[in-house]
Amino acid sequence: MRINTRGHLALFFVCACCLASADAESETGTNDTRNELIQLEKVWNEAHLQGDADTLDRLWSDDIEIVVPNMAVMNKAIALAFARSGRMKFQTYETSNLQVRLFGDIAIVSGRMKRARTLQGNSVADNWLFTKVYQHKDGHWRVVHFQASQAAPP
Repeated sequence: MRINTRGHLALFFVCACCLASADAESETGTNDTRNELIQLEKVWNEAHLQGDADTLDRLWSDDIEIVVPNMAVMNKAIALAFARSGRMKFQTYETSNLQVRLFGDIAIVSGRMKRARTLQGNSVADNWLFTKVYQHKDGHWRVVHFQASQAAPP
């Protein structure tokens, strides 16, 4: 019995190329999703700087929970009412050291956040670590949970 090694090598090469292509597509999709989430972080920051509650309304899921230092836990209605009140104005809203972790339709974005703001005429600066949980639903990423804590001084 004679084995056609050329045929086996060709089949192996085709299978290897298909697997490499599938990995590349998967990696491209992952990178595209990471880039989309990083872009949404920029939209989040800019919306806070501009006092744009309508954009925040679109970014936040209906059941979002917001947990930040020195404030009661907020749901979407409370947070939007606060954003629309104009009682807080941001001069700085910056994030850094972003990490994006993907778990199917769930993504976790974490990093550092520095904010400078006035709240009812008083200047306040925040240096926080934060975590956001995004859910991909109906073709859009929405924040379902946002939590921040005071960062240790550098």
